[in-house]
Amino acid sequence: MTETAGSPKKGRKPADPGAHHEAPTQPPREAAVEALMRLAAEQPWNDIEVGDIAREAGLSLAELRDLFPSKGAILAGLARIIDRKVLEEDGADLAEEPTRERLFDVLMRRLDAMTPYKPALRRISFALRGDVLSMLALNGVALNSHRYMLAAAGIDTEGPLGRLKLQGVVIAFARVVETWLQDDDPSLARTMARLDKEIRSGERFMERAEDARRLVAPFRALGRSLLDRRSRSRTPDVEDGEPAPSL
Repeated sequence: MTETAGSPKKGRKPADPGAHHEAPTQPPREAAVEALMRLAAEQPWNDIEVGDIAREAGLSLAELRDLFPSKGAILAGLARIIDRKVLEEDGADLAEEPTRERLFDVLMRRLDAMTPYKPALRRISFALRGDVLSMLALNGVALNSHRYMLAAAGIDTEGPLGRLKLQGVVIAFARVVETWLQDDDPSLARTMARLDKEIRSGERFMERAEDARRLVAPFRALGRSLLDRRSRSRTPDVEDGEPAPSL
């Protein structure tokens, strides 16, 4: 995959609302995301203003505002681009492989799709470290992305255990990305070892969670039965022919 080319660092001049902008050569949403990534690869995250992004993308401020409400939303837009690149790849050859192998392949494809943005992501990761609100917002974005990653690997995410599985993968992948950002070896040996370790740890955790769910299942059923009985005992009888009270 060809790495996104950088552009010369621009001064932070006020945007000219009346300036003419050349039409971007790619869809405007993607142009805005790519512009942010180019800028983030070259200058501190907190120095980048929405006007800088608009100029870099060849958009007016009005056009950028129609696309994204904030710089953070543009960053979240990168996740959708990465999602699409991963999901468009054909993983049919792994259909018969164990779940671990399918998930490993999907997440490595995700890292491959992220590679052109690695310098920018390295800077952004450092800048957002300790920013609790930004990290919470990005966790929500990651949950949406990894729901599709798990689906691509043939892994269910519905129900309480599915949600636990989904959040666990988000946390595990964040740890893998920390290693990946510092791994400049083309073979990505450290990254792959970390990913394998995280997947195996996740498998063991989910096995214990499944065991716990089976252990408490009879008690949950008993509790529901008692609640149903209590609810019925408190419901007044309705005489034949009388309408039941509406809520």
